[in-house]
Amino acid sequence: MGRLIEELDYRQTAMGPLILRRRWVAAIDADVVEVILGEEHLMSSLFTVGETELSVRGLAAARDGPLRVLVGGLGLGYTARAALADARVTSVDVVDALAPVIEWHEAGLVPLGESLGQEPRCHLKHGDFFGWFDEPRAPADRYDVVLLDIDHSPRALLNPDHARFYTAAGLRRLREGMTDDGVFAMWSDEGPDPDFIAVLEAVFEQVSAEVVAFDNPLTGGHSTCTIYVCGRA
Repeated sequence: MGRLIEELDYRQTAMGPLILRRRWVAAIDADVVEVILGEEHLMSSLFTVGETELSVRGLAAARDGPLRVLVGGLGLGYTARAALADARVTSVDVVDALAPVIEWHEAGLVPLGESLGQEPRCHLKHGDFFGWFDEPRAPADRYDVVLLDIDHSPRALLNPDHARFYTAAGLRRLREGMTDDGVFAMWSDEGPDPDFIAVLEAVFEQVSAEVVAFDNPLTGGHSTCTIYVCGRA
């Protein structure tokens, strides 16, 4: 066992202090890597099932390839990596509002190392996902699959400005930036939200809220998250 907590990087950002750290966890007798923004725990390498299942379930609902994928939120990269594992996927654009997160991947400071930056199908972009669809997109620039993992849930937001996305108007802008048979999938740390499902159903023809259970070594039991999967046709 090394140091209990090792700070790998610290940056001041417009959203607050951003920390990448390695922490020894006694329950698994191993180190985990975590991303902390202010007082918010954004990501931990201890819990990656939800991030992976976001890609797996979103892509399972998509048509046969080729597929152009957009990922909102880079984090430690597990959603993007799972998308790239699908042979139908020809390109993955990953948008993150925090430039240091992209730099961590480029420098190999995350558990996945430099793998995403070296993958020619993957493009790491610094930008605001929630403004990505504000302008109309040409047909050739639309996405077949959009995967979102930024806020904790449609109600627990990292930034109040994100709220405009989780409305019927915001989701319609997203829908217009997708192909006719495109799929939108989103991770949430909370259980299925009936009110949000109703908003999704006002925009998408097909909506499901899938609860994903995974082992939690910190509690000795299971935890859950929700993956919303929405289709245009």
